[in-house]
Amino acid sequence: MSPVISARGVHKHYGTKMALDNINVQIDAGKIVGLIGPNGAGKTSLLKGILGLAPVDGELSVLGMNPQRERVKLLERVSFVADAAILPQWISVRELIAYTEGVHPRFSRALCMKYLAETSIALTDKVRSLSKGMVTQLHLALIMAIDSELLVLDEPTLGLDILYRKQFYENLLNDYYDGQKTILITTHQVEEIETILTDLIFINQGKIVLDASMEQIATQYVELQVDANYKEHALAHNPIHSRRLLGGFSMLFEPSEQQLASLAQLGQLTTPSLSELFVAKIKPQHVAKEVA
Repeated sequence: MSPVISARGVHKHYGTKMALDNINVQIDAGKIVGLIGPNGAGKTSLLKGILGLAPVDGELSVLGMNPQRERVKLLERVSFVADAAILPQWISVRELIAYTEGVHPRFSRALCMKYLAETSIALTDKVRSLSKGMVTQLHLALIMAIDSELLVLDEPTLGLDILYRKQFYENLLNDYYDGQKTILITTHQVEEIETILTDLIFINQGKIVLDASMEQIATQYVELQVDANYKEHALAHNPIHSRRLLGGFSMLFEPSEQQLASLAQLGQLTTPSLSELFVAKIKPQHVAKEVA
């Protein structure tokens, strides 16, 4: 089966600035992928390329199509939620649902109504009367009710309270994802998505710095909580990141099997959180200074 997204040697310049630097990525069907990076890392440039919203150089294929040349056909099979929902202010919720149903053959009114039932939005409400958070809820309900092969979410829960953010991701798994669809998520709230991801991509300064499945991450990286008395022993194993704890340190390693056995004798080993791994890979630092 062909990958849903295939990027080979993809690059993008804005004048002298390199936004994407030789990106090589393959995303297969049925994956839920987190695309994580700091501001200005290249996430938006890559998403625009994938959606055909801006040209990129190199080889880029989405659902077997060239996003630039076949954008209209592509968007019949792809849904996109941007970080800022823009809906007509004059229209009512009922009219917006009817319009979406009329133009998109894969739209499910029943599923949209189910999502809206979890909000305080009424069918008679005009978009202009809704708060920013409610507009986001309405937009999510409309898009999530479309049966797309690829769903691209760019900061989908920005501005929503924690209860609805949790509810949204539950709906994403329970009502939308079926093991055949592919979901690509970018967000700065990394702790909210780590339990639903199958794969993880870190991007920084236009380069991919990590591309792995969650299973690979669980076996390749460990976090050690070590007492201050064993600091030097732990440092001898070359951690890639460290931070102080009360009475000790937390150090992150990419160990060999031999190192793993030695580290286990120094303290408690756990799988690092996504946020800890992100800091370690995105902001490498001189560990000896960090723990001095």
